[in-house]
Amino acid sequence: MAVSERGRYRSKSHRAARFVAQQLLLKPTIWALVDVTVHGKERLRHLEDPYIVVANHSSHLDSPLIIGALPRRLTKRLATGAAADYWYGNFWKSASTGLFFNTFPVERGRGLRGGRGSKARGLAGHLLNDGVPLLIFPEGTRSRTGAMGSFKPGTAALCISRNVPCLPIALVGASLAMPTGHSMPVKGRPKVHVVFGEPMWAAPGETAHEFSDRIAAKIREMHDDVAGRHEMPLMSDYEQAAIAAKAAEAEAAEADAAVAESAAAAADQAVAGEPATPEQADEEKGPQQ
Repeated sequence: MAVSERGRYRSKSHRAARFVAQQLLLKPTIWALVDVTVHGKERLRHLEDPYIVVANHSSHLDSPLIIGALPRRLTKRLATGAAADYWYGNFWKSASTGLFFNTFPVERGRGLRGGRGSKARGLAGHLLNDGVPLLIFPEGTRSRTGAMGSFKPGTAALCISRNVPCLPIALVGASLAMPTGHSMPVKGRPKVHVVFGEPMWAAPGETAHEFSDRIAAKIREMHDDVAGRHEMPLMSDYEQAAIAAKAAEAEAAEADAAVAESAAAAADQAVAGEPATPEQADEEKGPQQ
């Protein structure tokens, strides 16, 4: 993406439009629908642009919660990574997400570098060079179960190559408040917690994979700390539930396959003129003399 095209990420007019969209429309709406508690704002005192926000991802509430919970000084230019195949499929979807979240495209399956010739190629790094902070979900997609997936190392690699800090955020209860498949949060203003951690820097000699794993472990730790204190599911609870659901699906699929196999066998026997069961064979023989 050319330098001129990157200008909108720093544009004052775009920033003013986002202020209206985020602070006067998005945040009041989300805060009215869910009961949000923010933890750790004091950890943000010395954070300055540019930086990378990293969080677990399990709901369409995640980006609005993060942007609404962060102080305004840290969201003025914050750009959010959005899956190119999902959010950039048509003009209206990309325009609306661009207005509310200052999005930039991320190609799933190709990482933050993007494919050759694509608009996403190298964009995240260029934005950091321009002083624009980023919000990235390193799992690459929303969790369908609430359990946290493995973090891809691209975000940690960006922190290392651009020498910027990572701000870890744990989102607690978002997947329950607005599960996959829901277009709105569930009724009753479900409780959600946004937990800010201390900004993290890569240690000297630390690889991208090592730093990424350390970030993921910290987010999991923060999640479980707050979830445990508020009697909400831990990450291990989501993982166990996902395993149980997968086992139930496999059992149901096996039962369906057995029924289908039995029905097919019965149909084949009927075509061949053979009785499908011993009982039917006895009926065809008639009463014994």
